[in-house]
Amino acid sequence: MKPQQKRATVYLAAGLHKALRVKAAETDRTISEIVSLAVRQSLAEDAEDLAAFENRAHEPNLPFEKVLKDMKRRGLL
Repeated sequence: MKPQQKRATVYLAAGLHKALRVKAAETDRTISEIVSLAVRQSLAEDAEDLAAFENRAHEPNLPFEKVLKDMKRRGLL
């Protein structure tokens, strides 16, 4: 059974739409399938970023000036 789908109107630059049409034809997929996959991948990346922020939330903050001073001391700047 297919998941429930909703229709959305998306406006694309002409060149981008042309590229999507060509890719769809070459890969035997629809533009909707290509766009849906790209959106899912983007949302998955966002979820990964949020999880990384959550995992690092309790790490100590270092003042930028302190980092620069330490880098200079170690000859990295």
